[in-house]
Amino acid sequence: MLQRQNISHAVWAMTAVLAGVLTLGNAAAAEKAKNDRAVRLLETVRVTPTATNTTADALYSFDISWVDQPSRLYFLADRSNLVVDVVDTTANILVEQLAPGPGFAPFAGFTACVPSTGHAANDCAGPDGVATLGQCLFVTDAPSRVVSFNFVTGATISSVKTDPTDITRADELAVDPRDSLILAINNASDPPFGTFIKFDKTSCALTAPDPATDRVTFNTAGGVNATNGAEQPIWDPVTKKFYVSIPQIGLAPEGGGVIRIDAITKKIDNTYGIMFCSPAGLTKGPNNDVLVGCNTVFDTAGKPWSPTGTTTAAPIQVILDVVTGNQDQVAGVGVGDEVWFNKGDNNYYTASSTSPLRPLDVVPAPPTPPLTAQGAAILGVIDAKDEEVLQLVPTFNVPQVPPPPAAPTVHPAGTAHSVAADAKNNHIFVPLAANNVFPNCLTGCIAVFWHGDEDEPGENPTPP
Repeated sequence: MLQRQNISHAVWAMTAVLAGVLTLGNAAAAEKAKNDRAVRLLETVRVTPTATNTTADALYSFDISWVDQPSRLYFLADRSNLVVDVVDTTANILVEQLAPGPGFAPFAGFTACVPSTGHAANDCAGPDGVATLGQCLFVTDAPSRVVSFNFVTGATISSVKTDPTDITRADELAVDPRDSLILAINNASDPPFGTFIKFDKTSCALTAPDPATDRVTFNTAGGVNATNGAEQPIWDPVTKKFYVSIPQIGLAPEGGGVIRIDAITKKIDNTYGIMFCSPAGLTKGPNNDVLVGCNTVFDTAGKPWSPTGTTTAAPIQVILDVVTGNQDQVAGVGVGDEVWFNKGDNNYYTASSTSPLRPLDVVPAPPTPPLTAQGAAILGVIDAKDEEVLQLVPTFNVPQVPPPPAAPTVHPAGTAHSVAADAKNNHIFVPLAANNVFPNCLTGCIAVFWHGDEDEPGENPTPP
């Protein structure tokens, strides 16, 4: 078990600069941000490299994260180390690194598809998505696999395929506790599709799906012409439906949407068109709202923004009412992947890996020095009630080394695109690739942000 490490006065001063608030607007906006309890860096949790690490003995490749609120545990899909990292959110300590047990294939890690024609770098990587229910942990992987664990005992319970013939990953997933049903998304397949998988709540065992009856295909015949993959699904306990982000519908890149899927019929029964967003992350907020995380920055002309162009960027996130279909644009937060609603502070959090503030840099090969600051990613903080941005908190990106076409690759790019929160102590967790800017992060870490004026005895110590 890793022991918690305190942050020195000097390091705290340095990280305070890193996590300084980029307030929006005038003095009144700054005062509002202050009153809304500014988020700042509390500490970092070092991620220990495993013997199976394939990315230069450090964390660079990872995907979705999740906080199980009852157990106060944080889970991260860690591809570099071929594990799920588990952190105690009350003490901010890495307590376990779960890998498939004997008799089960290891996680795919960061690996190219074979054959690779037409597939991107992450299309055959894993683990990818994580979610929990009770003592069950469900993890997606490649090729087209879902694995279940009992996270209390650490035992691997079962493994099933979403498609035994598909080499790409099962990516993100959602859990329907009412029907004991998982919806796992194969985002890199052509066309993309979702698979319904039954599970046993007591044993965590999965039932192998039948492609003929347990699949929804995201093409015209299936109800939506998804032309650029599919992203995050969620289960809404109010409407008792699944929702899935679709980055692009049809030929125009500015037109995406969120689809609604009936868990009983396993068919798409509604599509909410969303413009100028390229929907990716999805999280259920208060009432009937969901936050749609936008994965493309469009400009004021309604086209994908270019850092070398002459048209101003217009980054947004979108809040969608899944009952009425009403939409509100929240301006000011750039490209992101995972988004999270924290009911403890009524804020949405966006893991925005790039933004118009600074796109991901490219470094020379070899880099000099090898671990220097390369690009600011953004932890976006959005007030769910007022539907406006409170803060843009700098996080961190690390580019691929060496960049293409140089070879061999020492490690892949590591982008800060994952976020989850503990609703009781309002700790916000953002995994970061290995760097020498954040403390305790030379082999990768999980940055823990918090509201400094919300002390809980024994949980939120005052920084030195």
